[in-house]
Amino acid sequence: MTLKLGHLPDTKPVRVTLDVPANVHQQLVAYAEVLARETGQAVDEPAKLIVPMIERFMATDRGFARLRRAGR
Repeated sequence: MTLKLGHLPDTKPVRVTLDVPANVHQQLVAYAEVLARETGQAVDEPAKLIVPMIERFMATDRGFARLRRAGR
């Protein structure tokens, strides 16, 4: 099985303040653990997964891409 996220790029940290439900945080922690096992790249803070997940979501959202190309 392949995860939607692979190695995380080494980028300049950006502070994000975001309140998420406890169950979402638990899922981020679990995803970080699985990602670390699969890639060998430890994720010290699960919240750092949020930006790559959003980027991946937008990059693969065909409706978003279609509307963006149409200039809407």
